[in-house]
Amino acid sequence: MKLLCTVAAIATIFVTGCSKSTSGTPVDQPAIEYVDPQLRGEILKKSNIPFSGYYPLTGIGTYNEVNQRAFAVMVNNHPKARPQSGLHKADIVYEILAEGAVTRFLAVFQSELPEVVGPVRSARDYYIYLSKGLGAIYVNYGGSPEAFDLLQYREITDYIGGIVRKGYADDQFFYRANFRSAPHNVYTTAEKLIEGAEKRNFSLTKEIKPFSFLSVEEMKTVSGEEASEVAVTYSNSYKTSFIYDENSAKYQRFVNGKEYNDRETKTPITVDNILIIEAPHRVVDSAGRRDIDLDGSGKGYLIQLGIRHEVEWKNVNGRIIPYMDGKEAGLVPGKTWVNVIPTSPGLEKMVSFDF
Repeated sequence: MKLLCTVAAIATIFVTGCSKSTSGTPVDQPAIEYVDPQLRGEILKKSNIPFSGYYPLTGIGTYNEVNQRAFAVMVNNHPKARPQSGLHKADIVYEILAEGAVTRFLAVFQSELPEVVGPVRSARDYYIYLSKGLGAIYVNYGGSPEAFDLLQYREITDYIGGIVRKGYADDQFFYRANFRSAPHNVYTTAEKLIEGAEKRNFSLTKEIKPFSFLSVEEMKTVSGEEASEVAVTYSNSYKTSFIYDENSAKYQRFVNGKEYNDRETKTPITVDNILIIEAPHRVVDSAGRRDIDLDGSGKGYLIQLGIRHEVEWKNVNGRIIPYMDGKEAGLVPGKTWVNVIPTSPGLEKMVSFDF
């Protein structure tokens, strides 16, 4: 058992924003760096600039509006699509098998949008349901028959699709990069996503129910089994691993043992929470597409602050929520990566620690 008793093991939080002058005119406020979260309240009290709100998917305090609507973008994870663009700015990333041993990402952007995101790839029905659970605008390029059926006929969510039905392409909100070949070269931008939402009369604001987040005092007393390294192995070409950095209290992501950075900015992919869950998978066609049951509950790991917990996950109104001792488990304020793996072979076979 490992007990985190020092503030140094709690995530560093960076906040930027603005305040108002006595005339009511917004005034630029320099960035404030809270290296020691224990002092956050004292600093804000002395500065007399309390947060105006907290982002619902990260729990990070801000002076900006927090009710902007999320975009949930399908991102390609084929080896020919790496490194991807924009994942470092996602509040939540879901990594799930698409077909065969190939995983795909659903990258959810709410607190900020990347300048470039992609390569954008095709939809699957279980990603659509996850997007709906967050009230997001779903973004895809192509899809499985089940996904097309959901998007076209059931109208379960607002979406921006480059291929909205078989044989018909609508590229106005996407572009093809010349440094990659199809189907690994479709990209979009923050500007195009906002333009697409506005042209299709989708609301760009939405009140989002926040996840449960740990307080500073709760983070200081997190205890459990040590997890400084964790790996999820889908196949030889799809091995996601994370290594904990005690200085930042974040996990850095690696792919097949190599550092994983954003293509444009070279920014490392770091997260504050890793949620790994197992769920029933069933192959449904000759292409290897799957039906994945995310409607029920099951076993999982929640990994944060160098510690791992065994949890039960539940689907609550379309969201995957971790529970411990019958209560919703708190997340560390920051970004979250979710890995979904098949119940067979399951957690014991596909997840390793301290490798």
